[in-house]
Amino acid sequence: MTAGRIFTALALVATMALVSACGRRPGQLDTPYEATVQARKDAEKAKKPLPPEPAQPETDKPFILDRLIQ
Repeated sequence: MTAGRIFTALALVATMALVSACGRRPGQLDTPYEATVQARKDAEKAKKPLPPEPAQPETDKPFILDRLIQ
């Protein structure tokens, strides 16, 4: 094998390792509203200043690409 082929093979393996390791899917993601509510609860327990009160979100509007990621 030449040095060029070895370098190409290593680059390909490194790229595949990076792409396969991206992201995680432990469960459902929190919406910004849910995250803000949880931050308020955590601050309340820790007796820290409370973040601003979150506004109730609008109803969920479906998007055409939603079916691709479910």
